Amino acid sequence: MTGPAFRALPALAGATMIAAAMLAGTARPAAAGDPRGLCAAEIARVERAEAIPGHLLGAIARVESGRWNRADGAIFAWPWTVTAQGRGRYLPDKQAAIAEVRQLRADGIANIDVGCMQINLLYHPEAFADLDTAFDPAANVAYAGRFLTELRRELRSWAKAVARYHSATPELYRGYRDKVFAAWRDERRRARLADRAARAAARIAVSAP
Repeated sequence: MTGPAFRALPALAGATMIAAAMLAGTARPAAAGDPRGLCAAEIARVERAEAIPGHLLGAIARVESGRWNRADGAIFAWPWTVTAQGRGRYLPDKQAAIAEVRQLRADGIANIDVGCMQINLLYHPEAFADLDTAFDPAANVAYAGRFLTELRRELRSWAKAVARYHSATPELYRGYRDKVFAAWRDERRRARLADRAARAAARIAVSAP
């Protein structure tokens, strides 16, 4: 976190891991209730509600809270991500994530990013009523969607909005913006592949005796 916006990818997910994920095939969809699917479901809903270009918010989430899943060969936005002092922590569930934030605060650390979209609790103190809400994927993604669209209205550019989402400082936002747009290209490629596979399956089902 470098300013009154959001932060870049947690330190635990390096550039090499991202590159490998972007070259991987389309991941299997997460099962209902699987944490890997919680952010994605809310992101799709908010993108439609806020008229955000398809998969752009999802790309931001991958850069913000992306967690590598070896079995699927892909990165998923992780709802229980906490980042502070430059280190990302992927907690196993909501209660563990809340406990982590409370411990960080008890240690005197206030600059903390949380959830699917890694909203900074120091610079966005009004975002959530409490930590339980902060780690609710619906609330976390909804706030991020509103913030991004407000930036878009102010700056009249999605590219500029993505950059400002992270920082207003060029030296800090350029690399972040490039990561998001690389992830966005990959998100759209995966969506096209999934759509083709679904259509092919539908044609086979219709033509089956």
